Parts: sequence; structure tokens; C-alpha cells
Amino acid sequence: MRTFNQLVAMACLACIGLSGCTQKSEEYYVKHVEFPEGTTLEQKVDMAARLVPTPQQLEWQKLELTAFLHFGVNTFTGREWGDGKEDPALFNPTELDAEQWVKNLKEAGFKMVILTAKHHDGFCLWPTKTTKHSVASSPWKDGKGDVVKELRDACTKYDMKFGVYLSPWDRNAECYGDSPRYNQYFIDQLTELLSNYGEVHEVWFDGANGEGPNGKKQVYDWDAFYKTIQKLQPKATMAIMGDDVRWVGNERGLGRETEWSATVLTPGIYARSEANNNALEISSTSQDLGGREILAKANELFWYPSEVDVSIRPGWFYHAEEDGKVKSLKHLTDIYFQSVGYNSVLLLNIPPDRRGLIHENDIARLKEFAAYRQKMLATDYVEEGDELWNAGSGEDREYTLATDAKFNVVMLQEDISKGQRVESFKVEALKDGQWTLLGEGTTVGYKRMLRFPEVNAEKLKVTILSSRRNANICKVAAYYAEPVKEVADRSEWNDISRSDWKVVSSQPLAIDLGQSVTLAAFTYAPLNETAKPTMAFRYKFFVSENGKQWKEVPTNGEFSNIMHNPLPQTVAFKTPVKARYIKLDATTPSSEKAVVEMNEIGVSLVKK
Repeated sequence: MRTFNQLVAMACLACIGLSGCTQKSEEYYVKHVEFPEGTTLEQKVDMAARLVPTPQQLEWQKLELTAFLHFGVNTFTGREWGDGKEDPALFNPTELDAEQWVKNLKEAGFKMVILTAKHHDGFCLWPTKTTKHSVASSPWKDGKGDVVKELRDACTKYDMKFGVYLSPWDRNAECYGDSPRYNQYFIDQLTELLSNYGEVHEVWFDGANGEGPNGKKQVYDWDAFYKTIQKLQPKATMAIMGDDVRWVGNERGLGRETEWSATVLTPGIYARSEANNNALEISSTSQDLGGREILAKANELFWYPSEVDVSIRPGWFYHAEEDGKVKSLKHLTDIYFQSVGYNSVLLLNIPPDRRGLIHENDIARLKEFAAYRQKMLATDYVEEGDELWNAGSGEDREYTLATDAKFNVVMLQEDISKGQRVESFKVEALKDGQWTLLGEGTTVGYKRMLRFPEVNAEKLKVTILSSRRNANICKVAAYYAEPVKEVADRSEWNDISRSDWKVVSSQPLAIDLGQSVTLAAFTYAPLNETAKPTMAFRYKFFVSENGKQWKEVPTNGEFSNIMHNPLPQTVAFKTPVKARYIKLDATTPSSEKAVVEMNEIGVSLVKK
């Protein structure tokens, strides 16, 4: 752990705070605190109130909007997860322009860009000395290109923070599975990225740990990875498989209404993580990660804030067939309110296309999204709402509103440099002498937004129903957000009515389509876009004219990332196939027989 984890006595953390206001001296725990044996619940609650972020974590939280750029050899194969066998010659963007990426993201309000410098396929976007599976072996710029450098330079030009994603899972590296050798290989790659491109503000690891070329399981040396970052980029935040930032638990843009940054979840990078989290029966997806009930069972607490990651498209990498499936403005605004508005940072993926540009459809939506937020935040109807309020449990404060104020959003913020303390609150509006309840909430943290039907009012009243010690409310605001209508989803992934279909076998799933057709693709769409243990992951797809003789259709055989992003995945065939019967023989992520229902399958016909 860092030295920040020690108990530090400080009179005030105003120098890194949100308001600059001071208060009575308190002892604070930075990033981590252990509960001595015999500590009562009330004592734990008091200590939890005094757990605070490091300066890096605080600055990270203020970013609010960060961008992911999934780009690589998958962009040219149409896959989400490559298998490491791709020919580097496939990587050949014709108009790559990192400045186009950064300029548009900057104008859309993003503060940092994170690039997939290496994804699971092992293809490196910089000319690494560790492998030939990189841009140096591609025809792009005659093998002399460096995507990482071009993005770093663009970030410097536009004053944008810069981060790198480096996949620990490598399906190309021959040494993957030979744990000592691969760990050194990975450290060498990490060292290159953290030594040759100036300041790196965030290092993003996921925990993917699948098979390598030799089929062996790799044991990652997280401690060595962590020390490498500390040595080379000590100011960088370490996300997901790190102890600075945690994954919210899904890839759909959904944060928790009750989101504690002071959490009992032990970061996965620590050796004790699995034992601690199993003892508490929690994981990244658990709904309560910091409330009193779970706090009572915990032995330690971490400042470990939530990041909500989601793609602007169904997939994480660019696919031309998704050009018409960019998330709607309403979908993006809902994500914004359920991420930034739920005490999290939003990491939105915008994947460059095969040209090496952010697609026009994505840019148009980003501009629309930015204009919407700017218009909403342009007028704050609360007067003197940025005056620090040191609020105890049960206390309320009234705020005068601007004349003829019409609003449907209330925002609260705590000065988290002094801890996260609010456990519950309510907001009321005064209209014609009557107080009306607008909404209630639990945690506030860095930022909490409540939405409700629009109201005209003269005053606003905020009541802190419950707080750990006195809460430090540094901002109360009221805004009007234009209602946005949802655009009907025109995406189609099945061309034949299922009314004539018949299931001829449930294990594996075989279907009589009721007619002989020519197929261009099939789609697997998990029911309700929800992951389940029995869902399909690896598969073989067969067709038949008579239901007796079956022919396998060549595919990549994997619904990549389906367990984290359970959206429809369409598999296009290299050549059209004739069929009356189709069969999907699939296994789950844990290699058991998958259970697939008929209405989770669709087929696409060859267009005339």
C-alpha cells in the first residue's frame, strides 16, 4: 500500500477541496483504514466518515467525463476479442488522425482519453521491442507508425489528460501461461508505455485471464505491475485492477443509486482481496458496498470510487453494421444522470473506424450530448448554493430560488476531501406557501443529481436525514433539463417471423425455420440483455436442408465479452449458406452446456 494509507492528522484538506472552506480540525485516514479488533459499529461509522481520497483520486473524480478509444486489429477483423492469430498486415487505417479524435472529444466536454494500447489479441499500437505483433509489422506508415505517440501528441496540443489500457490477457504472446516469463514480458511493455510518452494520467487494467497460445493459465504478478507504475508514473491513477478506481460492475452505463466511495470492497490487486470479499459475500456487482449493515462485518475500508464504463455503440470496437446503432441522446443522458449523477465518473467508449477517424454518426451524437448538458447547466436557479453547509443529521437549509424558477433537476455535492458522509437526504420545494417533496436519496458523495417532473417554486429545502458526523455540503443547485423523447429502436436482427419456427432439439438448440432460405448471418441476443450463468460463450453453428445431415458454418466460434456486455451479437458468414434448419451448439463461460432459447436467436437473409 502507499504511504497515503497511513493515518494522517490534518487540520484541513482545503487545498485539495472543492470549496476552499475550512472547518474544525479532524483526523483523517487517506485512502485506507483498518478497524482494530473490537471496534463498534458506531466507531466504524465515525472512522468511515474520516476516510478521504488521495489528491490523485480527487482530481480523477473531478474529471466526470472520460473517453475510451477501443482501436486495434479488431477494428479490421470485425471482432470484439481477437484470438492473437491475426496478420498485422490487416492493420492499415487510411486516414488516421488522432487530433480529430481529441479535438472532438474536447469539444464534447471530455477531460481524458484512454487508448487500448494492447487488447486481448496482443497486437500493440506502438512499435514495441517485446513482440513483432505490433504496428511495426503493419503496412500503416510502412511500419514506422506509433498510434500511442500520435494520441499523446494530440492530447498535449489540446490540453487533454492521457491514459493507456494494456490488457494483461495476451492471446498472441508465446510466453503467456509461463507466469514468470510473461509477467516480465508484460512489465517490459508497461515500462515502454510509461517511459516514452510523457505523463500518463491513468493506467487501466481489466482482470481478463483467459487461455494463451499454450492453453495454460497465467498467474499475474499484480504487485510487480503496481510497483512499476509507482516507479515510472507515481501520479497516475490505477483503474479497475488497481486500488484507485473500481469497476461499477456492468458495461451498460448503470451506476448505483447508493454509491459509496468509502467501500468495504478490497481491490483485486491485493492478495487478500478474494478472501476478504468472499468473507463479506460481496463483489463488484453487489448493491451495498459501504452501508452500515456491511460496514458492521468489515475489518477495513478503502476509498475506492466507482467508474461507469459503457460504449456509445453496442460493441466496443468499431463495426460498420453498427453505424445506425449509436446510442440515442436520451440513452446517453440517462447514462449521464446514472453515472456522473450517481457519484461516479463516466468512461464512454467512442471507437475509431477503419479510416482511423471517429465516425460522423458518433461525432454528431457527441455534439448533441454536449449541447444538451451545456444548456442544462447554463442556468442554476439556486442563489448562494455554493456556500459551505456543515450539516448534522436532521438539519435542513432553505435556499432562495431565482424569480420564476422552473426546474426538474437538483444537484447536491459534498466536499469529499473531508470524506463522504451523507447517508440519506430529501429535497422539497416551496410553492404557494406549501412544501412539496421533490425526491429523496441516500448517498451524495462528489455529485448526486435528482430528477423529477418540472416544478415552479420560490424556495428549495434540503434536509440531511442521516449523516456520518457532520456532512460538508459544498454545492446545492437546481437546473432545467429539456425532456428528451426516446427514438424508436429500428435495429433488426431477425428477418423471418418466428411464428413458423419449431424447436426440434433444445440441447443443443436446433430450429426448423419452416422454409428454405439463404442466410447471410445469425444473431445471438441474450434474453432481456441480461447475463446468466447458462448463456452461450463458445459455439459452433450448423445448417441443414433436411434436419438430418448437418454442415458446420465457419465462424470465429466465440461471443466475445458477452458475459459483461450481453447485447445482440451478429455473426456474418463469409459466404451465404442455404438452410431450412439451424443448430447452435454452445458452451457457457465456465465450459458447461449452454441453454439458449429460440427467441434469443435471429437470422439475416441475403439482401436482393
